[in-house]
Amino acid sequence: MVLALSLIASARGSCATILWLIAAILVIAGILTIVRGGVLAGVALIIIGLLVGPGGVSIFSCGR
Repeated sequence: MVLALSLIASARGSCATILWLIAAILVIAGILTIVRGGVLAGVALIIIGLLVGPGGVSIFSCGR
């Protein structure tokens, strides 16, 4: 799903915006999961969020 959104967004030039939104949602979900007691799942969501985000460690190229 993330790859499909990335491909659609890159065609319109808003790839970075969509990746920021997905990354933010994943990190917030990870924090909420940790607060609720799911430490391992929360950490996994945060790491995935950092990998998806368009920052320095993004796994997507955003058309660069």
